[in-house]
Amino acid sequence: MIPIIDHILGKFSLDLGIDLGTANTLVYVRGKGIVIREPSIVAQNRKTKKVLAIGTEAKRMVGRTPKNIEAVRPLKDGVVCDFDTTLAMMSHFVRKVHEKPGRNISIPRPKIIIGVPTQISEVERRAVLDAAYASGAREVYLIEEPMAAAIGAGLPVSEPVGSMIVDIGGGTCEIAVISLGGIVVGKSLKAAGDAMEREIINYVRSRWGLLIGEKTAEELKMLLGSAIPISIEKEMVVRGRDLEKGLPKSIKVTSVQIREALAPAVSTIVSAIKEIVEDTPPELASDIAERGIILCGGGSLIWGLPKLISQETKMPVALADEPLNCVVSGCAELLENPALLKKVAITKI
Repeated sequence: MIPIIDHILGKFSLDLGIDLGTANTLVYVRGKGIVIREPSIVAQNRKTKKVLAIGTEAKRMVGRTPKNIEAVRPLKDGVVCDFDTTLAMMSHFVRKVHEKPGRNISIPRPKIIIGVPTQISEVERRAVLDAAYASGAREVYLIEEPMAAAIGAGLPVSEPVGSMIVDIGGGTCEIAVISLGGIVVGKSLKAAGDAMEREIINYVRSRWGLLIGEKTAEELKMLLGSAIPISIEKEMVVRGRDLEKGLPKSIKVTSVQIREALAPAVSTIVSAIKEIVEDTPPELASDIAERGIILCGGGSLIWGLPKLISQETKMPVALADEPLNCVVSGCAELLENPALLKKVAITKI
């Protein structure tokens, strides 16, 4: 009886592709495109754990909440670290997609494809699956993020040629060489967007004795961040709390200083890419040398990063057409291609 009910409810549900990222969650709805792009943040009451806000509304509360409210990220380094808040966030997005003005919300039973890091453990994989099913899914497929990103970037993942993708997200940097629908060589690093922001916070603290928040660090990374020297260096006024006096203080920060702060994380990423290239079988390495390396994810937007990687690897490096959408676009492509989905899915329960 239950499979029949699932089939009937499935007809009225919208199949989804989800990029469940550490920093942002993107939701693709079959036939409609990307309809949700919101921060992966949940604001809740510390004592009762009652959810007060999710996504964009919750992000506005970061660093500004009273003691009884906390704004948390339910995912850390690309994996579920708080099951209940992850469930609340996913359920919120699934319901939001199925809302119809003037009608009661029916019970959604969508098929969901979710991108996950390559080195995710069985326990972490199960946490994502459980959260997806609990949010109302009738079928759940997990796809490795670099595979989804490669598909979303338009790389020929099914063909017997080597394709190399570097997805620099918020929690993880996924590097992979793909051929014949599988990952031949891959690596998952914690040196990604969040790590870069922590480096900036630590740099400002040690150099000026000034404490700044995550939001300010993110602005510095986006506005002043660069991997190589730029022709006209920029600067920005930053406000924070003086650790010595405990009072508000303003300083000027330059793009040269932010480049210095980002150097350790950037160096780690470049070194990992070189290691993957060295571990790649000769025939596939030859394909990559000819076709180049594709970068995607928010971290790939740091100015000069493709050029730096190209200089270090002696290979052509290009930014994907829509670097922020590659993973969710790959999930969208798989919704339309069941044969490829069956070939590349790592888990289906």
